[in-house]
Amino acid sequence: MALLEVKNLQTSFFTDAGEVKAVNGISFNLDEGKVLGIVGESGSGKSVTAYSIMQILASTAKIKEGSSIKLRGQELVGAGEKVMKTVRGNKVSIIFQDPMTALNPTYTIGHQLMEAIMLHTPRNRKQAKERAIEMLRLVNINEPEKRMKQYPFEFSGGMRQRIVIAMALACEPDILIADEPTTALDVTIQAQILELMNSLQKELGMAIIMITHDLGVVAQMCDEVIVMYAGSICEQGTADEIFYNPRHEYTKGLMRSIPTTSNDDEPLQPITGTPIDLLNMPKGCPFAPRCDAAMKICLQNCATPMDINENHRATCWMNVKKGIEDGSIVLDEETTAKEAEDNE
Repeated sequence: MALLEVKNLQTSFFTDAGEVKAVNGISFNLDEGKVLGIVGESGSGKSVTAYSIMQILASTAKIKEGSSIKLRGQELVGAGEKVMKTVRGNKVSIIFQDPMTALNPTYTIGHQLMEAIMLHTPRNRKQAKERAIEMLRLVNINEPEKRMKQYPFEFSGGMRQRIVIAMALACEPDILIADEPTTALDVTIQAQILELMNSLQKELGMAIIMITHDLGVVAQMCDEVIVMYAGSICEQGTADEIFYNPRHEYTKGLMRSIPTTSNDDEPLQPITGTPIDLLNMPKGCPFAPRCDAAMKICLQNCATPMDINENHRATCWMNVKKGIEDGSIVLDEETTAKEAEDNE
């Protein structure tokens, strides 16, 4: 049994303009001790997926009927706030992308760490203080006893993010969700934070969901990867499969936009166009209006997920076309004729 099982997750925001399907029927598993990367452009549904797991959504949002989120076999959708209070912090913790907004500027670091520990564990005040100091040491904060008395504004951005990580890990969760944890930091500090998270993950044996738009972070940290676009999963597989054998045109576009040492003399190739309006979803593949390889069928119908191998699947009509061309997919005469017509 997987540590976390998400099936057909659908989360919508109900606005005056209509229903926004921010997460539209995604499914994935997370195993013990693994790092799962969720990657995609802004607005693809990455953060809403995380907030749905934690059930910390806005009042206008709703996880729709038929969705399932199971943690060690326990269904969380519809479980109620009483159950979720035992899950948040204890079993699943989250790091937000801006450490300054994640910390209260009017309370000391020690107060905030101890409050989180006492809220989610049976430790008393003295024990919570000892645990808070221990966690500050764990994330490489010097002079933790002195730092406990200081306020967030007295720390640099990198140190504030270390404190947020300490707070998230203080109750030894099974899963740590990191929502763009290095976005607000400079490149040097980003590298330090990622190295810290990598070492802590190995030391504590926890699973991590890494939400990011940075494929470099994914390559460095993740065992498995989900690529999201317009609230749906367009490709998922091991990190090696995604990076060395991408099979969705959107994933290929993301790869072409990464600077590498091997293409220093070549201009980057950004994905043209802009993300679609989730209030006015197209009839076919949501990426088709921006896809240079789009066929007629792409504009009319969404492809179904296709297994590339046991560790890799993608939702793209180009895989069907490739299968027909190499003979791995054999169609009857009627289907072949329709396929030719659709692709004209």
